Amino acid sequence: MDVAELDRILLASAAVLLVAVVAVRLSARIGLPSLLIYLGMGLLLGESGPGNIQFEDAQVAHALGFAALVVILTEGGLTTRWNEVRPVMPLGLVLATVGVAVSVGVVACVAHFVLGLSWQLSVLLGAVTSPTDAAAVFSVLRRVPIRPRLRGALEAESGLNDAPTVLLVTLVSTGEVGEKGLLYFSGLVIYELVVGALFGLVVGWVSVRLIRRMALGSAGLYPLAVLSVAFISYAGGSVLLHVSGFAAVYVTSLVLGRAELPHRMATKSFVDGIAWLAQIGLFVMLGLLASPGRFRWADVLVALVIGIAVTVVGRFASVAISAAPFRLPWRERTFISWAGLRGAVPIVLATIPLAEQVPQAERIFDVVFVLVLLFTLLQGPSLPWLAKRLKVLDENAAHEVDIDVAPLESLGADMLQVFVPSESRLAGVEIGELRLPAGVSVSLIIRGERAFVPDRGTVLRAADSLLVVAPSHVREQAVRRLRAVSRAGRLAGWFGERGREQS
Repeated sequence: MDVAELDRILLASAAVLLVAVVAVRLSARIGLPSLLIYLGMGLLLGESGPGNIQFEDAQVAHALGFAALVVILTEGGLTTRWNEVRPVMPLGLVLATVGVAVSVGVVACVAHFVLGLSWQLSVLLGAVTSPTDAAAVFSVLRRVPIRPRLRGALEAESGLNDAPTVLLVTLVSTGEVGEKGLLYFSGLVIYELVVGALFGLVVGWVSVRLIRRMALGSAGLYPLAVLSVAFISYAGGSVLLHVSGFAAVYVTSLVLGRAELPHRMATKSFVDGIAWLAQIGLFVMLGLLASPGRFRWADVLVALVIGIAVTVVGRFASVAISAAPFRLPWRERTFISWAGLRGAVPIVLATIPLAEQVPQAERIFDVVFVLVLLFTLLQGPSLPWLAKRLKVLDENAAHEVDIDVAPLESLGADMLQVFVPSESRLAGVEIGELRLPAGVSVSLIIRGERAFVPDRGTVLRAADSLLVVAPSHVREQAVRRLRAVSRAGRLAGWFGERGREQS
């Protein structure tokens, strides 16, 4: 590859990414999950579309798909509200294990006895289509103001059910389930989930304490550190302990998202952007891997039968059995059943038998691809209507204020975060003695575990953190003044803005 070819690739990639970003707004307006638009873009760019890009490497798609899922799960864990997930985590865990097992069994029986497929293909179809997709659930349900426990249960399920299904699809594709039996598989799933979650908990706990103590040179390094921790959790669990990396990374991200980390909101915003990039790249790549010219009407019929089996029969049965001990009202059970959205995860899982060269693996991929397109198109837009009809909307949502960390550009101001190191001569200076430019205000001081609004007589101490609001046109003056006082103390006015360093 030379520079000219690289330039053409960068131009095409940037154009596709820009169109995909704009498509997010379009998908939100018409109520469709954005994954449908991205898959469509991949189909248009692929060998059967105007783009005519040849991409048939299932192993590369499998590897990149898993990497994208790690990023998506990281973002989901970081942005999940722990107070919503914690009470319903047991329900989410049961849905991700018992519920998946029930769904796989129902779909496998339908595929074998109704469609006449072999048991291997039937179980593969059941395992591939049973998990819900974290990206679809996170993106769609956070726009529907449903009750917090419903949202928490669905998010916990989608974050945890990747682990057992990945293991099942891999073992069935390689033939190990038939060799070692169901008891071995059940024990392996329990081991991978439990130890993976514990490993993720340890990595998250240690990382929180390390990141809090790190004094990095730039605020932009903290998001990179958090993302690195997430990949360490995933890869460390998979390589070192041979446990579920997906369970580990999701638990680690939950711990990191709950912790008070430096530049926490900037970190979440950065990971959110990377997760969007991962989703766009993942769906476009899967669209490239699909071959519409290979689709047959028989595959569409199979997709409809399997889709009805997994979405209606299997899903409703799995939720009914899983939720029985928790005594959920029938309205909530019905909504959870219909809100089990499929998305990228089933298509990514379908690349595993492709990579293992299982007989009729291409047919499985085609059926799953069509199933995801059809039933996402059906389920996604119907969720707001169904939530209203079932009366599971959060009645307090309309009365809640929308709180976020907003940029102050519209106000013509900036928020400055100032830390007072032990060597700084800011320590011992009163707020009034800072003599900051007109319009600049020290809004908050964080001292230890206490935060308070200072007055002009408040004396600064070492290790204080200050939040300073400054109009943009005097921001640099305020920064220079704070640095001058830090160097020369309250007499900085005698020595100039650079304190004693000025010649």
